[in-house]
Amino acid sequence: MAHHSIKSSYSRLADRLNRYPQGAPPSELLFKILKMLFSEKEAELVSLMPIKPFTAKKASRILKMDLTRTQKVLDELADRAILIDIEQNGESFYSLPPPMAGFFEFSLMRVRADIDQKILSQLFYEYMNVEEDFIRELFTRGETQLGRTFVNEPSLSEENALHVLDYERATEVIKSASHRGVGICYCRHKMHHQGRACNAPQEICMTFNNTAASLIKHDCARSVGKEECLDLLQTAYEHNLVQFGENIRESVNFICNCCGCCCEAMIAARRFAILNPVHTTNFIPVITESDCNGCGKCVTACPVEAMVLVSSNNPLKPKMKVAKLDEDLCLGCGVCVRTCSAESIHLKSRPKRVLTPLNGTHKAVVMAIERGKLQNLIFDNRVLWSHRAMAAVLGVILKLPPFKQVLATQQVKSRYMESLIHYTGI
Repeated sequence: MAHHSIKSSYSRLADRLNRYPQGAPPSELLFKILKMLFSEKEAELVSLMPIKPFTAKKASRILKMDLTRTQKVLDELADRAILIDIEQNGESFYSLPPPMAGFFEFSLMRVRADIDQKILSQLFYEYMNVEEDFIRELFTRGETQLGRTFVNEPSLSEENALHVLDYERATEVIKSASHRGVGICYCRHKMHHQGRACNAPQEICMTFNNTAASLIKHDCARSVGKEECLDLLQTAYEHNLVQFGENIRESVNFICNCCGCCCEAMIAARRFAILNPVHTTNFIPVITESDCNGCGKCVTACPVEAMVLVSSNNPLKPKMKVAKLDEDLCLGCGVCVRTCSAESIHLKSRPKRVLTPLNGTHKAVVMAIERGKLQNLIFDNRVLWSHRAMAAVLGVILKLPPFKQVLATQQVKSRYMESLIHYTGI
């Protein structure tokens, strides 16, 4: 009976997680992960929490617990970075972040003794790299993805720099952030416990704005100033790391500095390349073959294996190789430009700009529509039967033929939607 009760608690928590646009497919591995991060009682309580931010008073009503006890539970979860707490107008609002980018990463962004991080890392590795359902669900469903690539700014020519908007620059995200936090790279920390980590810096995972404020408050990330954060970005450039960040234009909450060998986003970009799991920059490399010396530095540096060496077809130098780009795989990060000692690679603008959602709300709604989960955002509080019933009705609508769903997607992506978000302050 106890086993049934525990499984039920974690099953309900898994159901709660799967109401996000990016879900967490249930499996025995997922239940083991959740059991390490949540007690049975915590899993039960968190499974009842809304997707949208909530106050302790609202949680108290939903959980049918007194306010003092509820506040204590919420603060304990925030201390472990299970919940994010945000101060607005003198009142605390709590939210459960998705597994990624969210509390999965936060569990390994610092060294801690309250959980066995080696065992947890093994579970993460098996859940993401062996079972694969989670990564496929996270990175390949729908047209709008979780994250996007930032261009390597030192690789830009003066002409290119004129066409880069502020939200496309990691430096501007850093400069404009209200809070800046740095923690251990989840991906390399996880691989460290597997004996597979590379030599790239680990304390270089960046969080910003409200997410950073909460992680810093609970000692899950280290507060850094603008200059130190920019120095860390320069360190990332020097190690040929790719900046992978939240796929929004306003109030970006994270930028990861990714290597090709450890980082989940880069691994997904290679594994599911045909499905475009990571949004590219608005640039693409161009190789001047006559200047290429075939050294292969760009091939080694490319995190997604978009660069290869091929024959130069030079009858005078039959063994000569030159670099060749697979544009379908390329992220447009510009790392190859930086590594080219022959200066035979430069960036050019893509013929069609990549569309980036306005903010977190806009992204969540678009992703939810594309993945058939809009009802979970609109009818959020599942403890009320009427909300569940309305969610089911809307769920039927979302099962209509794709061309009808496209109409809704276009409306959400429209400028009207952006204006509405600004006007209502969502």
